[in-house]
Amino acid sequence: MAHESQVRYASLVDAKLRHTLVKKDGVFFNTRYQGDPKAGSVKIPVRDTEVSIQAYDKANGVEGTNGSTSYLTMLIDKDYAVNEIIDGFDAASVPDNLVADRLDSAGYSMALQQEQDATTCLEAAATTFGDTTALTADTIYDQLVAVRTAMTKAKVPNDGKRWVDLSPDAYALVLKDTDHFVRASDLGDAVVQTGAVGKIAGLLVFEDTTLSETTDFIAGHPNWCHHVNEWAVGVHVQDISGSGKYIGASAVQGRNVYGYKVSKPATLFIKKHAASSSGGGST
Repeated sequence: MAHESQVRYASLVDAKLRHTLVKKDGVFFNTRYQGDPKAGSVKIPVRDTEVSIQAYDKANGVEGTNGSTSYLTMLIDKDYAVNEIIDGFDAASVPDNLVADRLDSAGYSMALQQEQDATTCLEAAATTFGDTTALTADTIYDQLVAVRTAMTKAKVPNDGKRWVDLSPDAYALVLKDTDHFVRASDLGDAVVQTGAVGKIAGLLVFEDTTLSETTDFIAGHPNWCHHVNEWAVGVHVQDISGSGKYIGASAVQGRNVYGYKVSKPATLFIKKHAASSSGGGST
């Protein structure tokens, strides 16, 4: 039964990871690519223009046009592992509740690492928006409307997939704006399932504790934010009694290989505030 439980719990680690992530695939990132991540890189399609429309001539038809899809190389450069020793138990005798606890923790830890890596990628690639004046309850809505306008001018689709990732301090300000902020529970299951906490100025709202201290928010769209996730070794319980060093021991082990990339920084915006000597955030 222990082995069956380990398999069952291990299969839930991916689900735990996806549930824990704020910046989920299909919401913040797309997963479109060509190639095999195991090779160390993949190609991601980037299209800057839409298919052209022409007036149709019934006698002569229309001329053929060429598409402008290009491909960028995306490195699969993140490689992390867990290897936590459970002393006193070989793999067949680890109590089920201990297996569940360790696998759950492994899923959470890997998700937190992915979250931070995603934040680092977005913050490094994003286009600076506005100035470094600290946000207030009186200014945050105007700033979000302004970034919405900037996204429209950058030809970001207004298809309900635009998102804004807020620091806890910025989110606290949004919560006070009861005239404009709509909670997710009032928007239906489709919004709730994205993990969004609500919507404001046409943007899906998320709260993120991994943003840098001086970042107020990042706003973007999944079309140009890319994530490739390749499990190298799924999280599992490994008997290590044969290691020559450990006797009657096992370990929770797993390895995850993935990468993030922003293909069009002009569609991604970041609002920052000046660093405070006291370490405080937005007020």
